[in-house]
Parts: sequence; structure tokens; C-alpha cells
Amino acid sequence: MLAPLAIVAALELVRSTTLGFVTIRDRLLLDVIVAVAFIAFSFVMMRAMREMTVRVGRQNRELLALHTAGLDVSSELALDLVLKKVVEQARALVGTKYGALSVVGEDGRIKSFITSGISDAQREAIGPPPVGHGVLGVVLREGQRLRLDSIQGHPRSAGFPANHPVMRTLVAVPIVCKSPFVGNLYLAEKEGGATFTDDDEESLARFAVQAAIAIDNAHLHQQVADLAVAQERLRIAHEMHDGIAQVLGYVNTKTQAATEYFLQGKTEDGLGQLRELGSAAREAYGDVREAIVDLRTLPGPSQSFEDVLREYADRWMEQTGIATQLFVDPTLTLSSGMELQLVRIIQEALTNIRKHAKATTAKVDLRRRDGILFLSVTDDGVGLQQTARTPTVFPRFGMATMRERTESIGGRFVIESTPGSGTAIRVEVPLV
Repeated sequence: MLAPLAIVAALELVRSTTLGFVTIRDRLLLDVIVAVAFIAFSFVMMRAMREMTVRVGRQNRELLALHTAGLDVSSELALDLVLKKVVEQARALVGTKYGALSVVGEDGRIKSFITSGISDAQREAIGPPPVGHGVLGVVLREGQRLRLDSIQGHPRSAGFPANHPVMRTLVAVPIVCKSPFVGNLYLAEKEGGATFTDDDEESLARFAVQAAIAIDNAHLHQQVADLAVAQERLRIAHEMHDGIAQVLGYVNTKTQAATEYFLQGKTEDGLGQLRELGSAAREAYGDVREAIVDLRTLPGPSQSFEDVLREYADRWMEQTGIATQLFVDPTLTLSSGMELQLVRIIQEALTNIRKHAKATTAKVDLRRRDGILFLSVTDDGVGLQQTARTPTVFPRFGMATMRERTESIGGRFVIESTPGSGTAIRVEVPLV
């Protein structure tokens, strides 16, 4: 307001020096015209600046919401929870009453349907999710964007099911994934009864990109998990084959020895062989039962890696009576495949302690140092016996199994033991 008055004064000074005498009436008329022009210009500039401020504020809120969505996508949250957050952030940014997101697989069936703005009871009362035959089919099946001021006025509108909230305005965009999934993200009923704008549509499209990344990440994670399961099954099959082959070889040796003793009339020696065979059978049966329990001990969505180890160590200590200490570095972040192999190595190491060490204490230590994962399983038992193995000794192959599992994750396996001074199993794995 002061700037136009200052400019008018300057113009008055210039005019008086160049035009000379002007009547007061003409002077006032010219001054009023110039002042009104500058005041109008100021109001236009203020309005433009206010609109620019609003736009910049919206862009900042959108960047913050997209940043938050990106953090959620990169975290280990479940897919439905990530998609729920994407929908809610988009709805809050644009300012709508309702939002939803659907994910459809290759078979055309809905894999996930996420809603925001309605309660669980309302959602249940509405019934099954939309299959995309009406307006949403334009987005879901044909990959087109939609921005409608009246949903009911669209030629593809098929109406709403019973108990569905009233929706008049709609903006919807497709979710384009690299994985074999498609989807759509849509918002309805902008607050205040306003219609959706180009900016609303573009903002929603950017949130759809975040949703697509989350869906692709979940698909890749599932593929990695499936591959890890397949590899683990193959490794277990290999271990069982080798183990059963050795056990059967032991059984065959004992059976032949017992038969020979009985043929020679050495009944007591034959019975001794049978007793050893029975003892071996009981030990093999115990190993199988323990292996079944171990296979059920896996980290997953319901239990973290540390929780699984702690539960297993507590159960093992209760069953064996061996005092056990467990330390897991809380800063460790490992892949699911590495967690699986480490759990198996620790289980095998503790099994060996139970069966052979005659120990009173055991310690499991897992920590990260200088980019390397260090695992140690130690005991105060009798140590490894260095005597040569004979065909009549019941087979033990846990060390080879632990070594193979360590090498499968790119690590180094070391055994340190002195007879009478305990044993230490050490694993070192570089962390990329």
C-alpha cells in the first residue's frame, strides 16, 4: 500500500518538472488513476503470491507424504499395511472422504483390496470387493485414468451395492507393476464438495508409483523366499540321503557281525551287537524327532530372528540341563536366507554338544564387527576326540553339514578344540 503512494509522489515530482503547471483537478484525477492502477496491481500480485504459496505448501506436503510412503515401502512391513498407508497418505493430501486400492493377479482375481475412510463394519456390510465391471474397469482393465464430477453420469456406471456410502466425485489412476499384477488407486468425495483437479490426479499418479514399487518388492521378496525354501528342501534331502546311507551302512555292518557271531555259536557277542544296534536305532530315532522340531523353528513374520534363537535356546537348556548363554547383536540386519542357515548351524552345534560334549555350560554369540558377521558356539565339554573312525562307530556328520551351510552363505567355518578343554565352532561371514 505504501509503495504505490511513493511512486505517485515520484511521478508528481517528474510531472511538475516536465509539464509545468497543471490544474489541481487534473492533477488529482491523474493521481487517483495512477494510485488505483498500482493498488489493483498490488492486489493481483498478492493473490498470485498467495496462490503460489498454497501450491508450494501442497507440493511440500506431497513430497513429505511420498517420502513417508517410500520409507514404508523400503521397510519390512507387510504389503497390505504398506498399501494401507499409501492410500491414507494420498487421501489426506488430496483431502477426500474415501480411498481404496485393489491389486489383481494374472488370473484376474483380486489379491488385495484396501479401503480407507470406512470402518471394518461398513466394509463387511458392503460385501465382496468390486471386480471391475463398472467404472473402475476403465482403470483396472483398460489402464486409463478417470476424473469424474459425477460417477452416476458415466456410461459405464453400474450403481453401488447396498450399504455403500454415497460417492459422487472420483479420481482414479492405474497401478502399473513390473510383476504379474495390475491394480488401481482411487479417491472419492473431495472434502467441501469440490471437484478434483489436474493437480489431484497427478498427485494420485505419483502415489500409484509408490504402490507399484511396494507390490513389486513384495513379489520379489516372495520369490526369494520360495527359492530359499526350495534350496533348503534340496539341502535337507541331501543331508537325509547322506545320513540315512551312513546309518544303513552301520546297521548292515552290525547285522552281519551279529549273524556271524550267532553262526559261530557266540551268542553273547551276537547279543552285544544287537544291543549296540538297538542303541543306535534309539539314537537315530531321537535325532529324527529333534530334526523335526528344528525344522519347525524358523524366523518369519510372527517371530524375529533373535526371538526364534532365544526360544530355541531356552527350550534346549530346559531339555538338556546345560546352562546356556545367548547374545545376538541388536544391530544385525540379515537376509532371510542367511538367518535360516545361521539358525540351522546353531541348532546342529547345540545338538552335537548335547550328544557328545558332556558339557555343563554352552554359549552362543552372534555379533557384527568391521563388516563381518561372527558366530561362535562354545562349550566346556570333553572336546573332540581325535581317534580314527571305524565302520562299527555310529556315524556322525554334523560338522560336514555345518561347514556346507556356512559355505553356502559365503562364510568360513572353523573348529577349535582340545581334548578335555571344550570345543568352539566359529563362523565368519562377510556382510555386503
